[in-house]
Amino acid sequence: MSSVCNIIVAMAAPTLKPVTTRSALLTLLLGAEVARLSTRELVAGASIVGFAEPTVRVALSRMAAAGDVVRDADGGYRLSDRLVARQRRQEEAAHPSLRDWDGTWELVAVTTAGRTASERADLRATLSELRLAELREGLWTRPANLDLTWPGVVAEVCERFTGAAPAADPAGLAARLWDLDAWAAAARRLLDATATDDPVLRFTACATSGRHLLADPVLPAALLPADWPGDALRASHVAYKQWVVDMRRSLTDAAG
Repeated sequence: MSSVCNIIVAMAAPTLKPVTTRSALLTLLLGAEVARLSTRELVAGASIVGFAEPTVRVALSRMAAAGDVVRDADGGYRLSDRLVARQRRQEEAAHPSLRDWDGTWELVAVTTAGRTASERADLRATLSELRLAELREGLWTRPANLDLTWPGVVAEVCERFTGAAPAADPAGLAARLWDLDAWAAAARRLLDATATDDPVLRFTACATSGRHLLADPVLPAALLPADWPGDALRASHVAYKQWVVDMRRSLTDAAG
């Protein structure tokens, strides 16, 4: 078994760190229904968790200087290309493209040698983002229940197959490849946090759940433990994001 399981475990144990102005603004932009928010909209949204306008303006200037956001000529802000890619991954995590599962698995074998350490690391990250896990060195797999868009690099350096489960006990294999109990326990903690009346805790839980959903392997129900909280966390995350959007609009309108 490779170190990928350890990576998944680490990703599956989110902690609710205090909300910073930067994280609040990124959460607003990542969850926005449009590509760009005005400074007024960002000030209104950040006020949900208690950040004052001067603090927001300073944070936006620093974020623009750091390349997190791009300021347009009208004074609005949009995410940098790097964070747009993150936004897309989070949207896909919240709305995975599923297909009926017939029991088959995706198998991806790395067949090209001589790549640099950086190239190998990038490929591992790409395969992990596709929710594959490494069965053994150079051989990645997952149930074929997702409509995956395969990046060009996978075709360049790998061979892909679809076939029977690479083990006699598919559910047992899934449990070995992904620490499902750890992911589920963390998801339930996030669901509890989003059910509180504390606006800062709820906001933080929403931001954290977006990252946590990236580590959900999105397995077929037949391979999951009972009472799997994946769908509940996705629904909670989407509902809270919409509430933030509605609150931001309301506060923006009230501010004139």
